[in-house]
Amino acid sequence: VTVLYPGRDGVQRMTPQAIEEKYGVTPTGYAELAALVGETSDNLPGVPGVGPKTAAKWLTEYDGLENLIRRADQVPGKAGASFREHLEDVRRNKRLNALVRDLDLTITIGDLARGNPNQQAVNELFDVLQFRALRDRVRELYTEPVPTPAPVAMAPVTAIAVNQGAAWLAQHGSGQAGLEVSRSRAHGFWDAEAVTIAAADGAIAWFDIAYLSPADDSALGAWLANPAMRKIVHNAKQTLLALQQRGWDLTGVVCDTELAAYLVNPDRRVFDLPTLTERYLNRTLDLAPSAADEQPAFDFEDHPQMDTAGLAARALADLAEPLEADLKTKGATALLSDIEIPLTRVLANMETTGIAIDQPFLATLHRQFDDRVGEAERLAWQSLGHETNLSSPKQLQIVLFEELKMPKTRRTKSGYTTDAEALERLYVETAHPFLEHLLAHRDQIRLRQTVEGLIKAIGEDGRIHTTYLQTVAATGRLSSADPNLQNIPTRTPAGQQIRQAFVAGEGYDSLMTADYSQIEMRIMAHLSGDVGLIEAFRSGQDFHTVMASHVFHTDPKGVTPAERSRVKAVNYGLAYGLSAYGLSNQLRIPVTEARRLMDEYFEHFGGVRDYLTALVAQARNTGYTETLLGRRRYLADLGSANRTRREMAERMALNAPIQGSAADIIKLAMLKVAPRLHKDFRSRLLLQVHDELVFEIAPGEQASLEAMVREAMAEAIELSVPLEISVGVGPTWASAAH
Repeated sequence: VTVLYPGRDGVQRMTPQAIEEKYGVTPTGYAELAALVGETSDNLPGVPGVGPKTAAKWLTEYDGLENLIRRADQVPGKAGASFREHLEDVRRNKRLNALVRDLDLTITIGDLARGNPNQQAVNELFDVLQFRALRDRVRELYTEPVPTPAPVAMAPVTAIAVNQGAAWLAQHGSGQAGLEVSRSRAHGFWDAEAVTIAAADGAIAWFDIAYLSPADDSALGAWLANPAMRKIVHNAKQTLLALQQRGWDLTGVVCDTELAAYLVNPDRRVFDLPTLTERYLNRTLDLAPSAADEQPAFDFEDHPQMDTAGLAARALADLAEPLEADLKTKGATALLSDIEIPLTRVLANMETTGIAIDQPFLATLHRQFDDRVGEAERLAWQSLGHETNLSSPKQLQIVLFEELKMPKTRRTKSGYTTDAEALERLYVETAHPFLEHLLAHRDQIRLRQTVEGLIKAIGEDGRIHTTYLQTVAATGRLSSADPNLQNIPTRTPAGQQIRQAFVAGEGYDSLMTADYSQIEMRIMAHLSGDVGLIEAFRSGQDFHTVMASHVFHTDPKGVTPAERSRVKAVNYGLAYGLSAYGLSNQLRIPVTEARRLMDEYFEHFGGVRDYLTALVAQARNTGYTETLLGRRRYLADLGSANRTRREMAERMALNAPIQGSAADIIKLAMLKVAPRLHKDFRSRLLLQVHDELVFEIAPGEQASLEAMVREAMAEAIELSVPLEISVGVGPTWASAAH
């Protein structure tokens, strides 16, 4: 037996010879050595004054521990006397540290030999953890050869020469095809460089856009825009944007492999084509660009990028069947075909349009935030009495916990945390001016960075073109990136200042915002069926005031702003799986008071409590939650033995149906609004931020646009409570907010 023993110098291989060299005894004698010197890790005290060398000498000289004990009276010196005084300790140590060798075992050593793991399970786990290079290293450890993916049996890729494209499409273009559009991104826009089609009959064609004749250009454009030509793509929105740069349209998309994989398991973080190809087809697909890709494509006989695109197109064609089967099993077929794929066109149009920016105002705002950063730093130093780096956690730890003797925060590897939450709690406890200015400094830096990001994102047309992502949030919410327009504060004065920079563009009168009022709580009322909650919405009065009047046993007219605020926090907290501890943090009240407030709430709205309890129980039984439209969120940790992970999964189970249903509803609203805009208006849909839509109003269209948007959003879904749409109009995003 060889033991791998971790130490300061790395892992040591402790063979029998190494044991004897280190301890002076054989491995079988080590237990006897330990009985004499003790083992601190097991809290077994040894014989005082007897170390490893003395113990090894005795065991050798007396031929083992049993002989040593029998001849204890012959052991000389103070060490011998100490040994005789602690004979019972030695016997106990020998008994306790010995291996138990007579258990009945149901397995043998042979059963414990490492075999090949479940390759599919490994792939799924590594997909979640985003392990890529590690996948190949694990393969090398398998005790049996892992079948390497067989080469794909497919027709050679045909490079379409000038004036050959129309004929190829006429011969092979019918039926369901995999479509791979090679594309690049420059100045914020996607551009198509080549189109590869893997046809239903097995033929594969590569169209180099730079060498298309007018006839081929027309034929390819017609094929791409023909809804009868069924196409499988990866990232339909990006593909559409790239084709639109070339003047083409894309319809007939029946499967987007990225969106399909996301709907099958939205908690995965990797949906790229090579991963899906390996997971579903057991093929390796290397899409990394080769050196040849950097050269102009002149020689039709040798194009590494052409072959790669052909493999990708064939993979797309072959992925449709297993993905569609998975979608059917997960009840997500309609979500893909009726919501996510149609939405890609709406989002593509929004990204292309962008939103106009008042650049001089934004530059002025940046200078203001920069000045405020400096002022907050100066005041922080003044309150402290000396300068320090406010952005250095190490220096802040010295200032806060050594110099100012403040209460210790949560301990981390690098000391006590100085994150925003910890500093805010410290400020509540101490009200120290240094913390006030430190928090202000951080806040102003964050705002300055937000403005810097917006300035960098302004395009040549003076507009910002954000990118919408459909596969990031597991709940189904859209995400915004490059820049992220969803993280601009909505309620703070600084956030409103930033929103003033977003304006109506040239040729348009103003901006209009439209959002669902209290959509999460309306969904909660519908899902829970709670009579009191439903009646509160149907009363026509302020929802949170009516709820507070029930909780605090008072007339709605007597509800104070503080009481309304507390119940509002509970209302929204329930929709996000908020605990009593979380509510206490939010309201800055003791946990006991927060728990009492929640108990009083549930006394009056027992249907909500019963719904939430049943929701977690059902999710624990099925392994997932569902939105109103059947969007699932799988929560494996609901059965976890780890309390932290289990409780986090329970909060997700409470949150996912509410947030996910809200996400589905705003998507339905966009799909209702977009075709009516295209048909009857010059006005445009610019942004979607959570439950809010932002429009640019063309001259003379304000009244008709508002009426249409209200109607379309109200028609998105029917709930047991009315949907209320709030609308605002103004020259800037801030002034249009309501």
